[in-house]
Amino acid sequence: MLSDSEVAELLSFLTPSTRPDVKGQATEYILGLSGNRDGCRFLHSKPDLIAALFALTSDPSIAIVKDCYHIFINLSADETLHQVLVKDVKVLPVLFKNLLDPEYPFSDQICTILSNLTRHEKTCKTLFKVLQEDVGMAQLVQIFCTEGYNKNAKLHYLGPLLSNLTQLPEARNYLMDKDRCVVQRLLPFTQYQSSVVRRGGVIGTLRNCCFDHGLPVDLQYLPEDKKREEDPDIRKMLLETLLLLTATKAGRQTLKEKNVYPIMREFHRWEKDAHVTAACEKLVQVLIGDEPEEGMENLMEVEIPQDVEEKLKEDSGRAKIENYSFTASVMNLKLILLIKPQRT
Repeated sequence: MLSDSEVAELLSFLTPSTRPDVKGQATEYILGLSGNRDGCRFLHSKPDLIAALFALTSDPSIAIVKDCYHIFINLSADETLHQVLVKDVKVLPVLFKNLLDPEYPFSDQICTILSNLTRHEKTCKTLFKVLQEDVGMAQLVQIFCTEGYNKNAKLHYLGPLLSNLTQLPEARNYLMDKDRCVVQRLLPFTQYQSSVVRRGGVIGTLRNCCFDHGLPVDLQYLPEDKKREEDPDIRKMLLETLLLLTATKAGRQTLKEKNVYPIMREFHRWEKDAHVTAACEKLVQVLIGDEPEEGMENLMEVEIPQDVEEKLKEDSGRAKIENYSFTASVMNLKLILLIKPQRT
């Protein structure tokens, strides 16, 4: 890696007054450095260098700005750099300000950076706080739901950003507020064929919201006239969402009333992906099983004896153990999602 004197020289090339060709060579070099773990760890110890690079996201040269944003995409993918970016360099206010600009040409890169930063809970909490202060969830959802908001960007990575934010109870509380009708606005994007990233982000968001009580009717089922989802990972997320809804008696009754079981039976015959098939089998097991006894209706709150839990884990949650069908249903819920909302 570079010596201290070489770092100082490189830093001098990143000033606004430096010739564009020299700045361009410097940013190209750092872009290559940021493309591997060792390079990222080296930059972690050079916050002044990172701050200078972030200042160049306002450079007149489009090529230099593009390189700088790609550097920050790489840096934000490394969790060890999150606090440097958020606390030391303070990238969030500027990123949100530029994201709001409907003509900003690098909003897609900003969405990717924000999505990366929210993959880990600690940084996600910090980002959510700044979001609420500078932008607000309402405006973020409005931008996401307005196709063509930015003529220079697709903004698909706002989907994973929303999904990651719903790791947090406060984000889920906002989305689940019945007076705001946010869920109803997001549902059409579960069928958004132009981008698997946007589609998967929305479905991940809805899945995470299913961890909370009082779900609106709109979340309990999708329209019947839709084609099957093409992406197996998204199909699995949809099944996990339905499985979460079976945690309560009301959710189980709703799914049974909507004839989900025969739909799942036919889907199981069609499905070829082993992981998706396993998720389908877990859901079917709950749908065809007996209702739990009084006081145990909420499966997510049921405690399982340790010896039974170990046996079911060894059996990969398939519940082949005799006389443990109800316990297996509980374990299926807990094993598949680990009792916490998931990031995308």
